[in-house]
Amino acid sequence: MRIDMPPRKPRGESIIPMINVVFLLLIFFLLTAQISQPTPFPLTPPESTSEVRAEDRDVLFISAEGELAWNEAAGEAVWDAIAAQESDAPVEVRADAATPAVTLAEHLARLRAIRTTGASLVVSKG
Repeated sequence: MRIDMPPRKPRGESIIPMINVVFLLLIFFLLTAQISQPTPFPLTPPESTSEVRAEDRDVLFISAEGELAWNEAAGEAVWDAIAAQESDAPVEVRADAATPAVTLAEHLARLRAIRTTGASLVVSKG
């Protein structure tokens, strides 16, 4: 008596190389992505022609309507949060281009009264 093996189904293409490529692309995009803190409200920074870029610092956001945000604090609570922070690093100010200069100057003066280490206004290159 002769027993034959059952016929095998032909194997299709392996998807393992495709999975490897997908994982390599995922790792590439994760490593090259620049992760930054999201803005608490939409704003358009003023334009500048300078080549100097700002470093990563603590960020104070000022909207066109004068709203303030610092980490999780918003409104007038921002000033208490800034004063409570122990860091002496300069503060980065990101204000909307439509923010009145008087409002910006008032906020910078108040910031100067709380922290004497300095502040820098972030602008976009135009």
